[in-house]
Amino acid sequence: MSDLITTLPERRERLRDYLCIAAGTCLMALSTNLFYTPAHMTPGGFTGLAIILQTVSSALIEGGIPVWLGSAMLNIPLILFSVLLRGWKFVRRTFLAAIVFSVWLYLIPETALVVDDHFLTAVMGGSLMGAGLGIVFMGRATTGGTDTLAAIINRLLPHISTARILWVLDGIVILLSAWIYGIAISLYALISVILCSRLADGIISGFRNAYVAYIISDRFPQIKERIFNEMKRGATLLQGRGMYTGSDRPVLFCAVSRKQAVVLRDIVAEEDRNAFMILTDASEIRGEGFLPYSKEEF
Repeated sequence: MSDLITTLPERRERLRDYLCIAAGTCLMALSTNLFYTPAHMTPGGFTGLAIILQTVSSALIEGGIPVWLGSAMLNIPLILFSVLLRGWKFVRRTFLAAIVFSVWLYLIPETALVVDDHFLTAVMGGSLMGAGLGIVFMGRATTGGTDTLAAIINRLLPHISTARILWVLDGIVILLSAWIYGIAISLYALISVILCSRLADGIISGFRNAYVAYIISDRFPQIKERIFNEMKRGATLLQGRGMYTGSDRPVLFCAVSRKQAVVLRDIVAEEDRNAFMILTDASEIRGEGFLPYSKEEF
């Protein structure tokens, strides 16, 4: 009975992840079949390759290879190969997401909601694709594609980062799109890719812009107390040493939200006009008061 109770939260979390995968891939399929495919706009990745494959194969097959089939043909062998490298546990959610994505592509008819407006197509396609990707990422999965291929290449060439490999792969897809469909529509596709990336990142982080502050001041005890009392935030005291003077200089380290950053500036300015403060963006902060941790399970 105790084992059942302890597994119930995990089951709920797993169900939530699967719902995220289903909902996210649905939005991605809507983006593909309602905007990208009718406009011959390639969003990069294997989805873009599947759209190109449909166009190229139309000379041999009436209507070409459907995007849903092309996506499955590209993804499934790659995911199976990654199983050999990393094991089933690490790719099972990616495999599920890739299959569900292809099913949605098959079920949703290709219909052009926007005609002869590439900018609107890029905006709407990128928004839906980004929202879908973000939700899939929240389900702790990916849809395979160039992400999986980049990870495999990185294992073979560890001196090259996965992010750099991914940029190269997506760049190749967009260049191929420019050769087939023309430069103009590929530039619109690039706008869509940037919008998609920003929106996906925003969904993952909850659109919370966080900052990290480093404060060097002789009045650090007073600043620390005001951070505790007025901002209800914690701070960490780091031990630093001034290289010019050779004297010890305590450094206050503090993570704050975007709204609190304004308050922090005012506190430091009021306490010490000669204080030295570095305020920098933080792409992700987890812990008390920020994003929670979740059990990673792939």
